Amino acid sequence: MEKKLAEYKCDTNEAISLKLVRFPEDVDDDSTTFHPEYIPINHKCEVAFGYKGLQIQLFYAAGNLSTLFKVKYTSKVTETFDCVEADDVEGKIREIIPAGFTCNTDDFISLLEKEANFKPFGTLLHTYTVHSEEAGELTYQIHKADVTCPGFREYHERLQTFLMWFIETASFIDADDDRWDFFLVFEKYNKDGETLYATVGYMTVYNYYVYPDKTRPRVSQMLILPPFQGEGHGAQLLEAVHRFYCSLPKVQDITAEDPSENYVKLRDYVLVKLCQGLPSFAADKLHLGFSADMIKEAQDKLKINKKHARRVYEILRLRATDMSDEDKAREYRLEVKKRLFGPYRKNQRELAKMRKCLRPEELVSHMSQMDTQTQHEELEKSYQDVVEDYRRIIERLASQA
Repeated sequence: MEKKLAEYKCDTNEAISLKLVRFPEDVDDDSTTFHPEYIPINHKCEVAFGYKGLQIQLFYAAGNLSTLFKVKYTSKVTETFDCVEADDVEGKIREIIPAGFTCNTDDFISLLEKEANFKPFGTLLHTYTVHSEEAGELTYQIHKADVTCPGFREYHERLQTFLMWFIETASFIDADDDRWDFFLVFEKYNKDGETLYATVGYMTVYNYYVYPDKTRPRVSQMLILPPFQGEGHGAQLLEAVHRFYCSLPKVQDITAEDPSENYVKLRDYVLVKLCQGLPSFAADKLHLGFSADMIKEAQDKLKINKKHARRVYEILRLRATDMSDEDKAREYRLEVKKRLFGPYRKNQRELAKMRKCLRPEELVSHMSQMDTQTQHEELEKSYQDVVEDYRRIIERLASQA
């Protein structure tokens, strides 16, 4: 019985097919299909039980994201076995995608005809081009929108469903709060002689109040859709958003909520690109160390806080340092490790406090966790990891020069 029931288990990552559709022929073109990275159904389990040949289609019109949702399978466990329940895969997905989708392919294809009427929401902030081997120069636009834009609320409800498939522990936001800003990336393309727009990605930013009269924009969510990843759109979006907030005198600085490692690397790249032209970050100033002038200029001109400015300094100093020179390399290593040592220094302060209040056996337990040799090894590993990340950013900057 167990062996027979095992035949009704499906890999939901493979079963779910996502697609951004521009032309009717895209519907049956497997090369335009992509799959989720995370499965926000069945308690995050990546196996669905109860079906053979399970296929879940979630196809979106490329521009306004009108949605086709279909669930197909060759057989269901309840057709063969009594008292065995199949996972309610369809019900779980219906909880994620907003109402208004169609389950009929022909109806979905007819919706594609309305794509010519779709125009980007909000205010145009930036236009840029990317060279494609197949299509030549492609044009992209970044727009700033909010919920007062006609039709945007419904569009955003469809757009944010992608978060569930590609960002772990993602959640939907309350778009009715007017402190949210939305930044959208679109590709311009031609279809039958008309200019159409395809959704590429987006970012949400929440404006926090800072006493007495400032705001602190905090990046909450950012996603470039899979067909467009690896083409530089994330950097273009983050830089455009940063420049927008830099133009607002009320902004204190720009931060991010619980940033991922990839986001931190992207932010480092963008901030270095912005700061490298500032006088305080000039090559002849870098060997003098991280200065108050750097902190002030980064804050005043680019709304960059001290912590982020410090990382920018370290990257630019690495670029300006001849690491084959033993003395210069040692100076740089000590400069970076001085910052990295902060958490370990905190541990030493905590240990001093513990000596006053812990029993000897408790103290030994905590001291073993803070072994000096281990700390030195961890510090060296942290340094090597940081430098490796910094070198990648420097290489990327050189390739874009």
